[in-house]
Amino acid sequence: MKLGVFTPVFNNLTFPEMLDRAEKLGLEAVEIGTGGNPGDAHLNLDELLASSQKRHEYLAQVENHGLIISAFSCHNNPISPLVDVAQKADETLRKTIRLAELMNVPVVNEFSGISGGNATDTQINWPTLPWPLEYNDNYNFQWEKRLIPYWKDINHIAVDAGVKIGIELHGGFLCHTPYTMLKLREATGKAIGCNLDPSHMWWQGIDPVAAIKILGEAGALHHFHAKDTYLDQDNINLYGLTDMQPYDKVKSRAWSFRSVGYGHDMKTWSDMMSALRLYGYDYVVSIEHEDPLMSVDEGLGQAVKNLQSVLIKDSPGTMWWTGDTI
Repeated sequence: MKLGVFTPVFNNLTFPEMLDRAEKLGLEAVEIGTGGNPGDAHLNLDELLASSQKRHEYLAQVENHGLIISAFSCHNNPISPLVDVAQKADETLRKTIRLAELMNVPVVNEFSGISGGNATDTQINWPTLPWPLEYNDNYNFQWEKRLIPYWKDINHIAVDAGVKIGIELHGGFLCHTPYTMLKLREATGKAIGCNLDPSHMWWQGIDPVAAIKILGEAGALHHFHAKDTYLDQDNINLYGLTDMQPYDKVKSRAWSFRSVGYGHDMKTWSDMMSALRLYGYDYVVSIEHEDPLMSVDEGLGQAVKNLQSVLIKDSPGTMWWTGDTI
């Protein structure tokens, strides 16, 4: 495996400055935003799509820093009931897939998106219970009329481009659990898989190691984010896990994102690295820094140090004590 970083944390830096920082941290990969929520501070989609020379120069800069591009990311809502939002997200995703094909970047990360609950809704609707029955009606409409048709089309485009799609399982979107991920994959195609971020598993009560096993067994692990979550049981007792308080209310929130090792111990993280290896994921572990208590420099530095202590890099090779191979 390789250790990388999701670069929106460096959106205040130029592209060369970002590469310098990643190299100095001892990283081997960068995951770069192409628009949407990650922004596009380090990449101009239209410029790179239009010029093979600019693509060559861009990749040369990455390679000269000893790095690879693990994924392009354009997290947004391509099935939003707001037409301008959906159109922009869809356009960015399609362009990003095309650029990934041209630049040999194997993964494009996105959210599944979420639509309105019916054909006339003007705002998103996230049903989480089957009753009252209107929620069930909303859920079925969203999956059958919006989510599956959209991602079937994207699957065909991704297959033609030789690119995998990594859907990040995030609350507030229709795919937020291993089950919903596999449900979408079954209905759309094998190019659709998961960008697994364990931080979003913990606050939903899902064991990330179990999620890795479920998704890995199905061949659906396409990318991996490294971000931790601290669960405050006293606050959970008051607010529950679907806590609507702003993220800066750290004292009272039920849960908060943390740098790796500050929500769960390193035994937990080493178990995840082992599960990734066991279930066939031998690609990039991409650090995402969203810790409200730590600066970027300190939070990333601690994440790098902690992950380097448990990351599995070498091929296991022969079991010399048995003569077998894994």
